[in-house]
Amino acid sequence: MSVNTYETKPVVTNSTQGLAIIMRGLPGSGKSHWVNEFIARQAVEVRERFFTFGYFSTDSLFYRNDVYQFDVKRLSEFHQRNLTGFIQALSTGEPIVICDNTNLARWESMAYEAAAKALGFQVRYVLVGDPKDSAHQAMCAKRNSHGVPLSQIIKMANSFEEF
Repeated sequence: MSVNTYETKPVVTNSTQGLAIIMRGLPGSGKSHWVNEFIARQAVEVRERFFTFGYFSTDSLFYRNDVYQFDVKRLSEFHQRNLTGFIQALSTGEPIVICDNTNLARWESMAYEAAAKALGFQVRYVLVGDPKDSAHQAMCAKRNSHGVPLSQIIKMANSFEEF
């Protein structure tokens, strides 16, 4: 898995500036794996709170009784709930807040970035893999846990914007 960003080493945050990480990548690229590795390297007090108070993934809202049940009719609502939770975590001063969505196009992450900057957080983007690489797309189609087929992965990859 290629990650074109900084290492997963622990971060030092102070009381005036936390860290907001905005994940980017195709389904199955390894975004959630990267988050788990990154958080495992943080201080105990950060690890203990993170998955309850600092981690926001729209996909997580589609789970019912531990089964992923995607419903396109709820996608907009769930994206809004995810953003609202992210902003609440920023406003309460969580030291690390992560948005773990695909964020392939610039507009998808703009509200997250704006909120984080407005509340004094450092913002870092983490792109996992190369969405334009056909071998990466095929791997993502095989590996993603939500059954997203290669044809949809390719459509998503075509919406990828460098920024």
